[in-house]
Amino acid sequence: MLELKFIRNNPEIVARGISAKNADADIGALLALDEKRRDLLVMSEKLKAERNRANQEIAKAKKGGKPDQALIERMKEISSRIKALDTEVAELEEDIHKMLLTVPNLPHESVPPGASEKDNQEIKRWGEPKEFAYEPRPHWEIGEQLGILDGKRASKLAGSGFALFNGVGALLERALINWMLDVHVTKQGYTEVSTPFIATRDCMVGTGQLPKMEEDMYLVETDDLFLIPTAEVPVTNLHREEILDSSRLPLYYTAYTPCFRREAGSYGKDTRGLIRIHQFDKVEMVKFVKPETSCDELESLLADAEALLQMLDLHYRVLELCTADLSFASSKCYDIEVWAPGANSYLEVSSCSNFEDFQARRAGIRYRPEQGAKPEYVHTLNGSGLALPRTVAALLETCQNPDGSVTIPEVLRPYMHGMEKIGKS
Repeated sequence: MLELKFIRNNPEIVARGISAKNADADIGALLALDEKRRDLLVMSEKLKAERNRANQEIAKAKKGGKPDQALIERMKEISSRIKALDTEVAELEEDIHKMLLTVPNLPHESVPPGASEKDNQEIKRWGEPKEFAYEPRPHWEIGEQLGILDGKRASKLAGSGFALFNGVGALLERALINWMLDVHVTKQGYTEVSTPFIATRDCMVGTGQLPKMEEDMYLVETDDLFLIPTAEVPVTNLHREEILDSSRLPLYYTAYTPCFRREAGSYGKDTRGLIRIHQFDKVEMVKFVKPETSCDELESLLADAEALLQMLDLHYRVLELCTADLSFASSKCYDIEVWAPGANSYLEVSSCSNFEDFQARRAGIRYRPEQGAKPEYVHTLNGSGLALPRTVAALLETCQNPDGSVTIPEVLRPYMHGMEKIGKS
């Protein structure tokens, strides 16, 4: 979240940032509550000073054997007013905290302005789209013909918007997960963690999914626990309410988890195949870094995600998101979109974001720059490395052959028992 003092001292900057994100947050109402709270605190402090003086006078009177009953009654009245003021202040502070949770992070000054996703800026491309002597088939046709995707049985199990990988398809998905984790750990310096796939409400608030996006989350109501929408949630909260030693930074983590998203506002979009589903697998990268390094860390995070697509030899482009397309919690973000020739479109497989200290403030994640120094908030970053369904879709479509088989990228073959092609079983 944003610091209240920063909002108080820079209301116009905050308002412009909120407007740039096309977000809704009533800064005027928030500051009015803050002003009222501070006025009540001043009143409370004056009354407490008056109560202290009265107590001293009562103590002196008691020593002389002549307690002033009127003064005693006055002290009781003051104490009652102080209690009422403190209760009102506590209620105001709760309301202020709730309002602060609705204020989005501000775009970094380097983020290009824009009114919608159409204003995102393409900053690079890698490779070239594969050329075909025939009309390339979409992944859902390839998967069904090879018997590795079974949409009908997935629907029978869980309804629409879910996937079922079968046989070699399941092996391919597992191979991608294991290979991605191995690259992150052995070549890029991340520490692998295996986390719960559910999270508390506090954790979801910490990373910014709540309260804004609660309708898109799967909630286990009996326990008030959420199925995680991404490994970002449990991994970022690993150091919730902790003060980290400066020597430990930067910290890099990677994790595989399934991800669960209701996508409540997207029914009817991209309904075929693996492009938009409610449960999908993803490997995530999360960083905890010192504030002065976070801009450079975002660039290296992007490079780590790109490296995977380069090793798979899949053509992709990188977009720098404009202000209006940034997520609620992000200050700067790059999207990586891989080319899927059968679907004839670019598909997002990774978002690499810098949240600066926004998540750290919500989750209470700090570090001590040096011994005896005052703790400061870390900067957090995360990126997909990579999201599985669309990566699989692009792989099947790019690596398809005229005979209906799919060539397996070389880097995956050791994870697929040496298999070079997926053919009809």
